[in-house]
Amino acid sequence: MKPLARITETFTESVIREMTRICDEAGGYNLSQGFPDFDSPPEIKEAAIRAIRENWNQYPVTFGEPELREAIAAKAFGYNGIACNPETDITVTCGATEAMIATLKAIVNPGDEIIVFEPFYENYGPDGILSGATPRYVTLHAPDWRIDFKELANAFNERTKAIIINTPNNPTGKVFSKDELEQIASLCTKWDVYAVTDEIYEHILYDDAKHVSMGALPGMEDRTITINSISKTYSVTGWRVGWAIAEKSITSRIRKVHDFLTVGAPTPLQHAAVTALQFDNSYYAELQQHYGKARTMMYGVLSECGFLPSLPDGAYYIIADISEVAPLVGSVNDVDFSKKLIEKTGVATVPGSSFYSKPDMGRNQVRFCYCKKQETLDAVATSFNDFFRMHANESVQSSGMTAL
Repeated sequence: MKPLARITETFTESVIREMTRICDEAGGYNLSQGFPDFDSPPEIKEAAIRAIRENWNQYPVTFGEPELREAIAAKAFGYNGIACNPETDITVTCGATEAMIATLKAIVNPGDEIIVFEPFYENYGPDGILSGATPRYVTLHAPDWRIDFKELANAFNERTKAIIINTPNNPTGKVFSKDELEQIASLCTKWDVYAVTDEIYEHILYDDAKHVSMGALPGMEDRTITINSISKTYSVTGWRVGWAIAEKSITSRIRKVHDFLTVGAPTPLQHAAVTALQFDNSYYAELQQHYGKARTMMYGVLSECGFLPSLPDGAYYIIADISEVAPLVGSVNDVDFSKKLIEKTGVATVPGSSFYSKPDMGRNQVRFCYCKKQETLDAVATSFNDFFRMHANESVQSSGMTAL
């Protein structure tokens, strides 16, 4: 048999989805994959049912139903400060995942480089490879996920085509500040580089964190591609309705790639998405309140059990250092830890090494997601407390010390 595509040998399957399968087989608590286990808003479910009954069941306009593109443009202007023409500047895609690969395929040529911050959402590396780009990685330094701008500046060169920015960030929870984005923008302008921004968690913010869109900064309007989706904000990760916003010459190319990748996103769900994008501010306030409570609880549980978690400013993930608790589980690295954690507690997480270009950088880290209902988080807390406290006491007693 002739060999299969060599490019597929350069990356693995999704570790996140793998951990979900392992969790499902064990009947555990899935804190690995970022989807809610609570109900989606009833208003948009009813809107989807209504759209089906009204016979919105055939092919959509390839690059997005007009009603949805108008709603996206209105929300992008009102919330993000991005002015865009719904006729020429928006492409509706099958989720932000397709928007990202369609964008990279539309702007990348052989020999181009893209800059990716790490730890990164695991799709970005393979997306770069599939688009023909060479990724260059720049580290976000724990525990506050600081950017070393000297390191970042050194990553830019004449081959740099784009930089990918995910804010709020998965997996770290970092929210890029306006000052950080302005410094990145100056480098983009200097080197004539596109900014591809994944802003899917834009409404999930904590404390005083503010979301800033790169595409709204002066001078970045024509060199930013803003990617988003209804998946996370409206708790419909299975609907696969996302979009890319860019000036019309870029959009025309994204639309061509999108057309031959998927033809179009699901028609009735596009119409239902209009209802979601028209929610008033009370919805977003309740969303932040819900996730803020979950963040506080999860951070507390992990801290009490001996993990060393980093408190996120946005999104719904916590990266935790496992150095102190790994011996209790009997693990040798993050992958081993994650699999044994499911066996011993029923809780699924994601090995930190899957978020780095060099796996050793994440060997002492795992990522937990907390976009779950209170009953799930309560069950996780009980399981963790029972296991880690018991084994911590056993460890103390075996050392001859008195347990607390």
